[in-house]
Amino acid sequence: MRTSLLNPASGKYGKFFVASCMAAMAVLCGCRQDMQNQPKLIPQRGSEMFADGRGARPQVVNTVARGQLHEDSYFYTGVVQGANGYREELDEMPFPVTLTVLKRGQERFNIYCSTCHSRVGNGLGEIVQRGYKPAANFHDQVRLAQPVSHYFYVMTHGYGAMPDYSSQLTPVDRWAVAAYLRALQLSQAAKPEDLPAGAVVKNLKDIAREQKLPENFAEAWPLPQTAVQAYPHTANEGTPGMAPANPADPAIKIPESKPAPAAAK
Repeated sequence: MRTSLLNPASGKYGKFFVASCMAAMAVLCGCRQDMQNQPKLIPQRGSEMFADGRGARPQVVNTVARGQLHEDSYFYTGVVQGANGYREELDEMPFPVTLTVLKRGQERFNIYCSTCHSRVGNGLGEIVQRGYKPAANFHDQVRLAQPVSHYFYVMTHGYGAMPDYSSQLTPVDRWAVAAYLRALQLSQAAKPEDLPAGAVVKNLKDIAREQKLPENFAEAWPLPQTAVQAYPHTANEGTPGMAPANPADPAIKIPESKPAPAAAK
């Protein structure tokens, strides 16, 4: 018995044809434009719903969005209002420094800072040895005398050839790096009497010899000939992008700093 092509419901292809037609009808019946044409506000587009014609609404006056309170201004800026009206850096952390904080600071320092400053902070990182301008040596008298919040401020705003790292490092990470810098400075200038009783003290050259490292490994790192020398600038060639942390700018008003619970985490 042959299947007639005029009767699509018959034969093995008929059932498939009927099922396809039913599925198509179900899709077409549900394909309405209600979801597409629903009243809604599209970001960065105008709207006839509001008198000003803007779809994006301005922030309500005297309100603060979640995560934008920034009540502890010292934690977020690294400066306070000085007695003379100018911003002032402090040699104090906005939260307790624990071993966890120092380990976090060491990790962030090794990732973002050591390429220029080296892992020991002497300013002769890998890219400096390949022609970049010598970075700051954290162990010279200038940097040792700077308050800890100065490092936070520089990481936030940049300094000279160094760009700011505010997008790479959160405020709490910047403080952690600043705390680690202090620990790094102490470690490089440590004396045997600073160690706890019973601690074993080894000479760095002896350690290098045990590790079968070159003889000059424990010596001062020389500045390579390929490094860019930081010569004084010529006045008629313009002023380089150097900005001290406390410029003689107009007096500013910094809100009174209050403890922020989030800063202690």
